[in-house]
This record gives sequence, C-alpha cells and structure tokens, in this order.
Amino acid sequence: MKKILLFLLMLQAATFLQAQWEPDLRLTNDPGISLTSIYNAWCVAASGDTVHAVWYDDRKGNQEIYYKRSTDRGLTWGEDTRLTYALGSSTFPSIAVSGSLVLVTWSDERSGKSEIYSIRSTNGGLGWETEVQLTYADVRALRSSVVISGLAVHIVWHDNRDGVWAIYYIRSDNGGLTWGDDTRLTFNSTYSVSPSIAVSGAFLHIAWREQRDGNDEIYYKNSTDGGLSWGADMRLTNHLTVQDRPSISVSESVVHVVWRDYRDGDTEIYYARSADGGITWGANTRLTNCPGDSQSPSIAVSGNAVHVVWYDDRDILREIYYKRSDDEGLNWSADTRLTYASGDPQDPSIAVSGPVVHVVWTDLRDGNQEIYYKRDPTGGFATGTDDMVLNDSGQVISLSPNPASTRIHIHFNGFLNPQSILFIRNILGEALLSRQIQSDETVIDISNLPNGIYFVEITQDKKQTVIKKLIIRK
Repeated sequence: MKKILLFLLMLQAATFLQAQWEPDLRLTNDPGISLTSIYNAWCVAASGDTVHAVWYDDRKGNQEIYYKRSTDRGLTWGEDTRLTYALGSSTFPSIAVSGSLVLVTWSDERSGKSEIYSIRSTNGGLGWETEVQLTYADVRALRSSVVISGLAVHIVWHDNRDGVWAIYYIRSDNGGLTWGDDTRLTFNSTYSVSPSIAVSGAFLHIAWREQRDGNDEIYYKNSTDGGLSWGADMRLTNHLTVQDRPSISVSESVVHVVWRDYRDGDTEIYYARSADGGITWGANTRLTNCPGDSQSPSIAVSGNAVHVVWYDDRDILREIYYKRSDDEGLNWSADTRLTYASGDPQDPSIAVSGPVVHVVWTDLRDGNQEIYYKRDPTGGFATGTDDMVLNDSGQVISLSPNPASTRIHIHFNGFLNPQSILFIRNILGEALLSRQIQSDETVIDISNLPNGIYFVEITQDKKQTVIKKLIIRK
C-alpha cells in the first residue's frame, strides 16, 4: 500500500502540482497607521514552525514598534506585542531569528536624534528583554538591517556622524547581550545609504546605494571572518540612471542581490548573482518587464530556490508580485500576482522556512493602512515538482547542487535517526539506489544516471518519508 501511495504522490508531483498561495490574512486591526519598513529591512522572519512579524504604527498617538508571531507556520497568529514605549518616533524595524533567539532593530528618536536601538527575545518571541541603544553619534542613524548566525548578530545602517552619509556596522558575539564598537565601512565624499546584509556562517555580505560615480549605483562588499575585517567596495551596476533599494540574500557561496532600477524609463526590478561568495559577479538581469513601476524588492533564499517579492502598478493600482528561481538564479518563473484587493499594497517583505514562503506587507484596503500576510506552504512552485513530506516531522533535507550532474551533497538538518535509509527513484517509483545514512552530511555519486527528473526519498522506522525532487542535467 505504501508503494502505491508513494507512486501516486510522485506521479502527482511530476505532472500537476501547482503553487498554493493561500488567502490574504489581516494581521493588524486598529485605527492607527501600520507600516512595514522600506529600504531593505526584513519585517518577517521564520525558524522552523515559528514566524515572526514586526512593523510600526501610531495606534497610541506615537509611532511605536509592534510584533506578533505564529507558532504553526503562519496558520494562526497571537496578539500584537508592543515593543517600544518612548517619546519620539520608533520606525523602520528589521527582524532576524536563529532558533529561539529573535532580535529586532529600529530607528528611534526619543533622544531628539535618530539612533539605532535593538531588543531581543531568547524564547522565540514569547518574552522580550529591555531595549538597548546601539549608537551614540548624536546625529541621524537610519535604516538598520540585521542578521543572525548562531549567537553572532550583525547590524548595518547609515548615519552622518562624519558629515556625510556612510555605512556603519556593529556586531555581538553573545546573541545581542553585549556589543562591540561601531565600524565605518564606506569612505567617500558622497552618500552611501540603505544597506542590506546577509550572512552564511562567518561570511557576511552587504549591498547598498551610493553616489560616488555621479549617480546612484548599487555597491557591494563582504567579510570572510565574521565582520572582523572587510574587503574592498565593488560596484554592481553601471548605468547613467538611478539604481536603489537593494536587498541581498545568500545560500552558502551563492550571493543574490535585487534592486529597483530606472534604466528602462520606468522602474523595474533587476538582479545580480555571484556563485563564488562575492568574488565575481554575473551580468545584471532584468526580472520585471511591465508598463508600470516595479518597486521595493525583497529577496529570500533557501538552498537552490530564490524568492523575490515587490509591488508594481501594472494593473493601475499597486499590487504585490512574486517570482522564483529553482536553479540559484539562473532561470526565473513568470511573475505571480499575489494581491487582488485594490488596497494599494506596498513594501512587501519575504522569508522562507523549510518549504513555506511567508510574505508581509502594508495594505490600505480597510480604509487605513494595516499589515497583511500571505503564505505558500508548497514553497512557491508555479509549475513542475515540489518536495513532499509524509508523516511530517517538521524537518526537511537539502540537496545541492540541484540540478546536478555527477554528485549531490545532502544535508539532513537534524532529520536523521539510526534507521534512516536513502533511495533515489525514477518517475515510475523504481529504486535505482539505496543506502543507509548515518551522517548529517553525505555525498552521493549520480554520474551513472542519465538526464531527467528523479526523487530522493528518506525513510525512517519504515514509516516517515521525505521526498525531494532531483534534476540531473549534464
């Protein structure tokens, strides 16, 4: 019976599994104006089954930072939690998560100047500690972006303490409990603003907007030692028009950047990738091609899958759009329209955890601006196959590269037990290879398999099964 079910699931996946974007869900319901951040800050983050959202609103007469969470992958949500209680506006939050550690940063004007503050939770957002002031430059510090790798927390922002807008960086090695000194990362006579940061282990990547060349361009730099030292600035765009609002993400050594670009007369979303950790970069790739303006892209990566959201007005009113690449940014799906509410949605933010894609944005459909959420539990697939979990354990495996030619590296993300067995099957369900797996990382030789679609199946205790699509292309 199990073999019949497995075959039917594989056949279904190989033929007609479609994207499963679920209905929009309203997260806020108050008379104030609720806003997500613009300029590269992520307002949604996810780890395992828990999804975290942040925004700012003025329901109490002053702009404050608010938070809420879901512990069932976005199906249901808890109550709004107010994180700030200070005179002066608290705006433009950014959130990052690593296991049960959640950290939020924002721009805060309680001192009469805009400074960067942070607050953390060590129990997955259930409770929050006292907020911490990170900058004391007595100027304007704005647009923070935060990432976490283990207990290492990394934050970038821009401020004008030295008479010109520059990118600054700060880190904590103990989960945000204590912090090091500010580090200035850019040194030029024109402004550098709106940084976005990504992390993969000890490798940090940032992208920002800069005007050193006489017009706004996208620049990039990285650190290979967890922020202790930084490489040279690298220019990613070279055009006479404006390029701005970069968003960056990384999976292992593949770095992805999207931004808003004016080179085509209207604003379009452009993309660039590096397959070697930021050493070299491919050509700029235009992702959108529509008569309206496309703005505020946000990017998230999970393994080989790259997810991008933005808003544009091709349909007269602004709507949220999405597209995806399944091969690390080499090829892209068609645009998918996510909203149909005529509510002027804007400034979306995206996160991925396991197979689930999460998007939040600001929406005016209710007469005032509210925070909305949407998810795709299938991973955003528009066509083709998807990964499946039977008797879901809440864990998934990852394959790289995929497509593959001679070998695949499999990481099990803590999914293994002593009875784990790996199978590679063809689309008919026939087992072409089987192996007992005892290590969290393994390499499989597939050089003898011809081009085509295959399925990597993991069984545990003869009952739990994970199926991942594998493409072999030589």
